[in-house]
Amino acid sequence: MKAKYKRILLKLSGEAFLGEYQHGIDAKVCARLAKQIKEVVSLDVEVALVVGGGNIFRGAPKSKEFEMERTVADYMGMLATVLNGLAFQNALENQGVPTRVMTAVQMHQIAEPYIRRRAIRHLEKKRVVIFVAGTGNPYFTTDTAAALRSIEINAEVLLKGTKVDGVYSSDPFKNERATLFRELKYIDVIKKRLEVMDATAITLCMENKLPIIVFNFMKDDNLKDIVLGKNIGTFIRY
Repeated sequence: MKAKYKRILLKLSGEAFLGEYQHGIDAKVCARLAKQIKEVVSLDVEVALVVGGGNIFRGAPKSKEFEMERTVADYMGMLATVLNGLAFQNALENQGVPTRVMTAVQMHQIAEPYIRRRAIRHLEKKRVVIFVAGTGNPYFTTDTAAALRSIEINAEVLLKGTKVDGVYSSDPFKNERATLFRELKYIDVIKKRLEVMDATAITLCMENKLPIIVFNFMKDDNLKDIVLGKNIGTFIRY
């Protein structure tokens, strides 16, 4: 089986690590997700990830809840992504997959600082690279970080793993009549205000012609099938 893509970036929200929990990290879920990554790596695909931190702390909403300055809340959210990145690194290495965590906020005892050329070198050596701490700046989401890192490392596609089968016209959990889009243009996502990624992330991808595939990461074979070129989820392009 020959993979369609040589280098991918996978964006996972913090909620992907919840499993049956309402808060925190489910080790069983991490192990299952790590197994999927291992299958893709075995296809000689270079894999990078950006992880969110919403299962632990989500900056913008919490800033209002705690009457906290937004920048402080966002930095706390960045630290939450580091926790997820370290947990997932452990899960991957338990599967025998060499992994590096690279952070946009320097913390030398915990993870490598993000350096573009070093990240690319890790990928060339078939190490999975997990990018944490977002962009290192408040007011930017991890979706924007995923778009930025994808462009910087020359990824061929940005894959966004979700709990639904792709991009819908409205929330499928709330509206049974919601329509699944199989293909969209970047500008349609912005005009229709579809809740896929924030406008900054979509614009970055549009300006750099980086395709996005939104898919259900909870189905075990989806990631592998996408890498092999199967039509799964929603494809977003020009």
